[in-house]
Amino acid sequence: MEKMIENIDRVAKYDLDNNKVFGCCYYVYHNGKTLEKCYGPKTLNSNQPITNTTVFRLASMTKPITSVATLILIERGLLSLDDSIDKFLPEFKNIKIIDGSGNESIPSKMPTIKNLLTHTSGIASNAAKYEMMTDKDRETLDSAIAFYLRTGLDFEPGSTQAYSGTGAFNVLTKIIQMVTGEDYLQFLQREIFKPCDMLDTTFIPSSEQRQRMVGMHRHANGQNTVYEMPKDCIFESFPCTHYLGGAGLVSTLKDYCNFAKMLLNKGKTEKGTILTEKSIEQLSSPQISEEIMPGDGRWGLGVAVTVDDTGIRPKGCYGWSGAYGNHFWVDPKNNLFAIYLKNSKGAGNGSDIFESSRHFEQAVYKSLKGEVISI
Repeated sequence: MEKMIENIDRVAKYDLDNNKVFGCCYYVYHNGKTLEKCYGPKTLNSNQPITNTTVFRLASMTKPITSVATLILIERGLLSLDDSIDKFLPEFKNIKIIDGSGNESIPSKMPTIKNLLTHTSGIASNAAKYEMMTDKDRETLDSAIAFYLRTGLDFEPGSTQAYSGTGAFNVLTKIIQMVTGEDYLQFLQREIFKPCDMLDTTFIPSSEQRQRMVGMHRHANGQNTVYEMPKDCIFESFPCTHYLGGAGLVSTLKDYCNFAKMLLNKGKTEKGTILTEKSIEQLSSPQISEEIMPGDGRWGLGVAVTVDDTGIRPKGCYGWSGAYGNHFWVDPKNNLFAIYLKNSKGAGNGSDIFESSRHFEQAVYKSLKGEVISI
């Protein structure tokens, strides 16, 4: 692990020197060996250091957790990937496709559970429509779903893929609550968080957890600043009581490591089995065609799967990132998983946010080759 430490130190120094973070965490598991590194303070001008129990906003790294929750119910026969969503939410029976010009058409089929998990549902994939959401639309899960119904599908389900930042997984969350008859957070706590020892992972952080929460970093006008999140919100202006299944959880490095380790161990934890190996293989395998998603990455079930060896990560890796800069992946071939946590608000298309995670990937794989990263 000596080369890994050297490389990650270089990546972290680059980010700290260039005002890309207040502080951040890295974790790598490889063949039974682990590396955990935390750098910097929790917020600007703070004496509190980042640790493995510092609380971070997960943003879209929430999605793999909702995917696991969905697969649990599929294993129990309560859901199927092929189920049409109007089976559970009949209000979707009359939904129409509404394009960017306001033209309406009737879809030939309804989105399925699989479409929701693979960003092929047509629900809330249009950025211009997303910008139309008001605070009232974002207030609750039901008000958000009413918005999706009102603004329609963006395309024929299954015909293409376009990332759905919150909408598709919001619909999944609603379906899970209806099928289980249970509060979604309580379901996650019993079925995933407790078996994985993820005791700091939640939609609604306590006052004590908020004291451990990292500040939202922003680099503006050449200076580090603290971005003030809307009151009682974890992701954008969605209230934390709105269980945002695609972006609303907070967690810690310690907790998310346990989740990623469960995935690498094919659904098993020290306390038992959360998912079968077959379900983990489904989650981590490409689920859509190259025709609608060319390139070296393709959607699995709530994760992006690497399908060739042309990039940094080898074929067979899977994982996802979050809008505030978090990143993780699982590499079964190398018996490895890796996690990077930070919370930053980016500019433009957010490419500056994800530079850090790309450097982290390079640091890990150069280390496996005994090489030093150059930034």
